[in-house]
Amino acid sequence: MLTAGSPRPSRYRVLDKTNPWRVWIISLLIAVMPLTFALPFKAKAVPMAVLFLLGIVMLATDGDVRRIVRRAGVILLPAAVTFLFWIANVAGHGLAWREFDVASHVLVFLLIAVTFASPLRAGVIRIGFSASAGVLGVVCLEQRYMEGIERVYGLNNGFWGAIEFAMFMLVLTLIAVVQALRNDLRRRERVLHALFAALGLYGALLTQSRGPLLAFLPVFAALVLFRAHRTGRWRQSLVALVLGVAVVGIAATTLHGEMMQRFAAVKNEVSTYSEQDATGAVRERLEMWRAAGMAVVAHPLGGVGMNQFGEYSRSQIDQGRVNASVVRYDHPHSEYLEWATTGGIPGLVLLLWLYGSALFWFGRRALHPDRGVAVPAAAGFATAAMYALCSLTDNVFYRAMPHSLYFFVTLGLAVYVARAIDDVAARPAGT
Repeated sequence: MLTAGSPRPSRYRVLDKTNPWRVWIISLLIAVMPLTFALPFKAKAVPMAVLFLLGIVMLATDGDVRRIVRRAGVILLPAAVTFLFWIANVAGHGLAWREFDVASHVLVFLLIAVTFASPLRAGVIRIGFSASAGVLGVVCLEQRYMEGIERVYGLNNGFWGAIEFAMFMLVLTLIAVVQALRNDLRRRERVLHALFAALGLYGALLTQSRGPLLAFLPVFAALVLFRAHRTGRWRQSLVALVLGVAVVGIAATTLHGEMMQRFAAVKNEVSTYSEQDATGAVRERLEMWRAAGMAVVAHPLGGVGMNQFGEYSRSQIDQGRVNASVVRYDHPHSEYLEWATTGGIPGLVLLLWLYGSALFWFGRRALHPDRGVAVPAAAGFATAAMYALCSLTDNVFYRAMPHSLYFFVTLGLAVYVARAIDDVAARPAGT
């Protein structure tokens, strides 16, 4: 047992005796990663490649790192099973291996996550993540007010990617909110995080995407309540919650009428949907979900194969069983239905495990008394919660940008939190 003044056991040497330059380099590479996912430049692969190779070396050569990684296994295991599951699905259906392209990145991020077991400059990482939201928010402002794009979509997307881009920005915005709510940071840094969060939120509003904005509010509320429970500052936290919700509501209703018009259209389209009248954004979703249900009933165990929902729905259109209004869609606009149709019921169970393990594990540790554990855990919870909610009405993993953000953040922060827990356990009593 450790007592005051006792040296830290030798097994923790990896957390202390590291070249300062290495600490800065790894921290900077990790800090810029979220922004690189949203950029169209090929050079963005450089930090990913460096972290990937470093992760392999660390995992192969350091037993302390392997122990920390095992502590994060609750999060890493379902991701590893996901990687293997889609390999088996593609092979079992005899599909071209290009269908596995995006899913194959899970292995990359499993190994990149190992680098989070290094000692890191927490300030560099938190500012880098928050600044990513701010930079992308500025991009949205430029697209709307200088280029005249009515529904902005970022640099690496196109109109069809507006929804995923909104979710992407709101995840980073929530991570910035986690930092802005901290009382232990200097006021200037908290204001900086709040500014980045505001830019990210406003940029997301300019995408006119309903689902991500609706998902943002309960996740924001959960983060505020986590903080209140952990610090005991209920009055201050509830004021922040009311102000935050009010700001989002006012911005959505007054700054751009298009958002409210899109919300208002939902009720009308739902009430008038039928198999014969399935034209319009909401009606088309409902028709795709009906087609997805047909696929699950017809192929409950093996699914129709990875990325094959579009082929299945078009075959049903040819038979007159599905409305032709959805002929152009390759995915059913629900990640849960995507995994159920393409991977069968086992695929859906796997997705629920992937999200459920992250929500439970991060959620419990977001209440940890030590903020070095609680703050990154809250960021991990926010990421998993946003994706889990947005998955109800949209596909979130079929493109590299949102797929990369989820696995990079959740896997990396799982290892980071595991290391932080080790740090807390290794401290002398009373410190």
